[in-house]
Amino acid sequence: MIAEDAAAFFFPEGASWTSLTEVRLNDKNGNTAGNIDVVLVAYDAEGKVTDFGALEVQAVYISGNVRRPFEYYMKDPAAHADMDWRKETNYPRPDYLSSSRKRLAPQLLYKGGILNAWKKKIAVALDEGFYATLPSLRETEMGRAGVAWLVYKLESNRSGTQYALKRLRTAYTVFSDSLDQITRPLVGEPEEFIQRLQQKLDEKLESENPPDTGSIDLGGLSAPA
Repeated sequence: MIAEDAAAFFFPEGASWTSLTEVRLNDKNGNTAGNIDVVLVAYDAEGKVTDFGALEVQAVYISGNVRRPFEYYMKDPAAHADMDWRKETNYPRPDYLSSSRKRLAPQLLYKGGILNAWKKKIAVALDEGFYATLPSLRETEMGRAGVAWLVYKLESNRSGTQYALKRLRTAYTVFSDSLDQITRPLVGEPEEFIQRLQQKLDEKLESENPPDTGSIDLGGLSAPA
């Protein structure tokens, strides 16, 4: 489903295409820029490559602990089947900030930079929660876009027994705009940082130069003044 959605952005309707997974991408010097999750390749009647586009499926890091609740459950599955771990300190939760800074941004910068220089399109598939944490991206029409953001969710059926993947929307953006918006931090005023520096400086100077309490000579003994 995700590949078909990406192919609709990469290629004209009716094109013959297939998907290739984990394709290494090198820079001009032969150094690897990483693997592309999925490369969609369009080909002609003789099987020759005519076009391609890169699809990155962005998973999300989690913070918390998964092993501990699993071990607790396995000690007595029947008794612990209804355990509620959600109020525990280390209950797993998505770490969207790390996912965008450590995974998404570098991939757009290195792999995306090469693909964009080649004038090849990129599709990024991600879930609605992750997309909602990104900066508000300036959208454009499909024909001008270099990046398509494919936003999905898992939707349960009426009985609540099964989930199906559903695409909520596709956001089309210019490559340079989206990269700039994602990698550019929200800049506040410097006063808070200066206060933090002052606090650390005070602590450092105090530890290096303890106050001199002085002493009084008491017949060969000394005591604090």
